Formats: sequence, structure tokens, C-alpha cells
Amino acid sequence: MLRTIVFLLVSVPVWAAGGLAALTDTEASGGLKEALRQGASQAVAMLGRDGGFLKNPKVKIPLPDGLAQAEPLLRMAGRGKDLDKLVTTMNQAAEAAVPAARELLAAAVKEMSVTDAKNILTGGDDSVTAYFRDKTQDQLMTLFLPSVKQSTDKLALSKQYNKLAGKAAGAGLVKSEDAQIEQYVTRKALDGLYLMIAEEERAIRKNPLGAAGGLAKKVFGAL
Repeated sequence: MLRTIVFLLVSVPVWAAGGLAALTDTEASGGLKEALRQGASQAVAMLGRDGGFLKNPKVKIPLPDGLAQAEPLLRMAGRGKDLDKLVTTMNQAAEAAVPAARELLAAAVKEMSVTDAKNILTGGDDSVTAYFRDKTQDQLMTLFLPSVKQSTDKLALSKQYNKLAGKAAGAGLVKSEDAQIEQYVTRKALDGLYLMIAEEERAIRKNPLGAAGGLAKKVFGAL
């Protein structure tokens, strides 16, 4: 399928052989944009609601390694409810932050060039994720972090973890990116968001009739 799309973008004779002779580069990239706009919007709607992370095993945010390793001892010490509350809070913080991504994701799709489209269509299953990470990750980290921190700071356990994990990270015992709960949750929220966008895009490839835009239907339906 991907090979056919590549031919669509770079070779007019091959378009004819594939039944895509009427499509231009602009139409092909435009069809992909429609699919990605739809996929991004659906991913945000799916994750940015009650239970969007917490009830979805594909994206549910677990305890960071530093706490997961100590979980049995903490539960034996009567801290099980604190751990469960932290997991719930982390996932709810991600659910609350995700809707703010809508405009940045839409802008990333709008700015996509024909070259970007070719790279996505020839880049394999992680190409959509790679594109959105490159275009939006730093901005979304900055956007999500204050909201996530506001939520996690309410829990004593998260503050205790940050204090201990910061020291452990300095000694190389905890990954530096996991040394602060808010950084960890924000990173995991973005991982989940990009994963769901990629899944939505793949679903449109498999079922072009499910695409919201006529151009996306035309492009993916011709493959």
C-alpha cells in the first residue's frame, strides 16, 4: 500500500497503472492532511475525556519505575491507597491536558509540505508519530506541564517521590526523565497522544470510507 502511495506522489505513469492517474501531488498530500486532521481530532477527543487514559490499557500511565520497583514494599507498609490515587491522578492530569493540543496539531497538519507527506507515506508505521513529535513535542511539553504539575502537586506522595527521585537520578538510580512526576506524566501523555493519532491514521488507510473528507476518501480509496 505504501509503495503505491509513493508512486502516486512521484510518478505519473505509475498513477495510471494504479488507477490514480487523475490525482496530483497537491491532491495526494491534501488527502493525507484530511486524514491526519481527522485522526488528530479523534485522538484528542478520545483521550481528553474522563477515563481517556485511565481506562485505555494502550495509553494508561503506570507508576514510574522508581515507584513501581518499590510498590510491593509500599503496599505492605499500608501505602497502597496512596499509590492507587497517584495512578488515578496522573492519568486524569493527562486527560485534562490533552484538549489543549488540538490547535497545535491542526497547525502542524496545515503546514505539512508535499515532501513531509512523502516522508510520512514512505516512513513506515511510526512515520506519523515521528512527524508530529518533530513539529509539536517541545511546544506541547511546555503547554501540558503546568496543568499536569498543578494536578500532581496536590498529592503528598508525588512530592515525596520528586524529592527522593531527584537524588536517585543524580546517583544514576532513576532515569533523569522520570525524576519528576510532572515531567514523567507529560511525556507519557504525549506518547499516548501520538500513538492514538497513528492508530486513527492507520484505520483510515484500512477503511477509506470512514474518512470524513472527500479528498481523503478519493486518495485512500484509490489505493
